[in-house]
Amino acid sequence: MNLYQDLYQFFKNENHVSQKLNILLDHSKDQSSYHPSHLPEVVVFPENKVDVIKILKYANENKIPVVPFGLGTSVEGQVIPIEGGISMNMTRMNKITELQPDNFLVKVEPGVTRVQLNDSLKEHLLHFPIDPAIDASIGGMVSTNASGTNSVRYGSMKDQVLGMQIILANGEELNVGGQYLKSSSGYNLTNLFVGSEATLGVFTEITLRVYNIPKYKLTALVEFTDLISASNAVVNMKKRDLSIERVELIDERTIEAINRYKSRNFSIAPYLFLELGGNEDIVHHDYELAKEILIEEGCLNIQLATNDLERENLWEIRHEVAFAIKSLNPEKKLMTTDVCVPLTVLPNAIKETRKIMDHSNIECAILGHVGDGNFHAVFSVDPENKSEVGLYKKINEQIVDYALKNGGTCSGEHGIGLGKIEYMYKQHGNSVSYMRQIKSLFDPNNIMNPSKIFKK
Repeated sequence: MNLYQDLYQFFKNENHVSQKLNILLDHSKDQSSYHPSHLPEVVVFPENKVDVIKILKYANENKIPVVPFGLGTSVEGQVIPIEGGISMNMTRMNKITELQPDNFLVKVEPGVTRVQLNDSLKEHLLHFPIDPAIDASIGGMVSTNASGTNSVRYGSMKDQVLGMQIILANGEELNVGGQYLKSSSGYNLTNLFVGSEATLGVFTEITLRVYNIPKYKLTALVEFTDLISASNAVVNMKKRDLSIERVELIDERTIEAINRYKSRNFSIAPYLFLELGGNEDIVHHDYELAKEILIEEGCLNIQLATNDLERENLWEIRHEVAFAIKSLNPEKKLMTTDVCVPLTVLPNAIKETRKIMDHSNIECAILGHVGDGNFHAVFSVDPENKSEVGLYKKINEQIVDYALKNGGTCSGEHGIGLGKIEYMYKQHGNSVSYMRQIKSLFDPNNIMNPSKIFKK
């Protein structure tokens, strides 16, 4: 069997199939994480559902691993083809196939990106709110159940996906969900596939909820003396049910990186990025309440964005945090914890994380979508230095263990991939055996993204 030649016969076009080294290298890793790279045997570029069906039927019959690839923005190694085989690049399936503004829904192919989608929605005064702070593909965001800066108001991808068209490992088409906002009919297979990390099938069309763009926004950058006060402020604002559109926490280390990377001169302190949205009168009323809470929690300064450009500049800072942190140690890779805890646990979880960092005497940045209890600790790691990687894995384990012991989860949005398999077993116990049975039902030959989520 010649994998390249066999796949070439499907398409009769070398633009659909490649074994060029530079393309294989591009598909051997995700963008910036510490996980080791691994070359696929071949990269294929399907352009429609029929292409996907052909590839999967062939792969299943010959028991060849298949790993879907979007923009490679995952951070737990989900797109790395650990067992070789086929890397299926979905970026050419990038059409917005249907928009129903009055029903507040849109249908997209998996290669459509978040920015592309929102650019198309603007003329209808609509937006898709999930913002993982990077321009990821919709298929990848569904695959990991991504969330982001707007999660405090809109939730995660599972709250946005109404239905999907999926090609299973054997090439069979499966349609789940629909165009309705709710249903009491049968098992919820839609949410089964959201967050499945490409282990059950390949998405070829996704139906999403979209929303009105808020009529008015008020954005503030709030400086604090310490992380605990900032996180307490978020908890108290949530209790008051304010019209919070987005809220993000970043620590002193992150600000230091931003100052250097963006040539800014922010005071070295923790900050909240806070945005309220909705009716103008309500937003101003809620801002006054928010300001009272921020002052009570000891904020040092509140800087308001007075126009759209200033607002965009503030959120651009948050969106480039990962690049800024990486710039401090450009020769290293990023290792990012990703835990989510009950909101009332959040201040102590952040305090405990900082204590772990200080005790280990390492440099680390803390940031996160704290409005839903999700936060990250980010380290720079030399993946070739085994002792260094071992130390950071131990620290990661301590942070995850604290989250699990206090009612949290080992991952709020990044997923399991390669990096959190052990922790998933700790969190879910004997439930994992039922998950494995589901995997076997949909993919009995284990060709869909093998070696991810589950132990071998």
